[in-house]
Amino acid sequence: MQAPMNRPPGTLVLLRHAQSLWNLENRFSGWADMDLSEGGIAEAHRAGRLLRDHGLRFDRAFVSPLKRATQTLDIVRAELGQDKLPATVDWHLNERHYGALQGLDKAETAARYGAEQFQRWRRGYRDTPPPLAPNDPRHPRFDARYADLPTERLPATESLEDTERRVVAYWRQAIVPHLERGETVLVVSHGNTLRALVKHLRGMSESEVERLEIPTGVPLVYEYRAPAIVKSYRPGLENPLET
Repeated sequence: MQAPMNRPPGTLVLLRHAQSLWNLENRFSGWADMDLSEGGIAEAHRAGRLLRDHGLRFDRAFVSPLKRATQTLDIVRAELGQDKLPATVDWHLNERHYGALQGLDKAETAARYGAEQFQRWRRGYRDTPPPLAPNDPRHPRFDARYADLPTERLPATESLEDTERRVVAYWRQAIVPHLERGETVLVVSHGNTLRALVKHLRGMSESEVERLEIPTGVPLVYEYRAPAIVKSYRPGLENPLET
């Protein structure tokens, strides 16, 4: 059901977590869990102050269970003075699973497999990295956070297309209803997860999303009236990204 046109649009803020230790080390992160770097902590504080200075107050947040996202959210909530902002933690907002590439140095991977294959794995829409073996300790079936999920639902690798499928399903089921009520919603997630969601929101092509970069710690603000985006912008920049 579409929201009535006389109802004010909801406001959606997408925020990629701030710089993590593996971002700093230039390693494939995927579903691996690591803390923010010192620079990332400062970056998260800047993002929170930017949102506060632009008068944004939130009704609800959504975040992945990975520490680099939850730590970013905690810092942003503190900067906003909204420490008790309700937050839904859900694995559907996890980063794309990079399979056997998880934890590898990106430069070394490019040198080993060649720049073309590396780029297809890293930015291609349909390309899937080599999967983790079922007995690989990095496999999410060994992570207690996913113990309640059937093993067949836990990926051993994902393409961006796979990531889009899971995040858009969650977007429609869990997030859109809040926006249709005119609420202001913060989503703290990961680079590829947000690339997939932005592709859906903007109606981007596969080739366009392959060139899309979501920087760490930079809020993207969308005004949403079902079923589409009304306007989007980055706080601190005068010109909207689209209208």
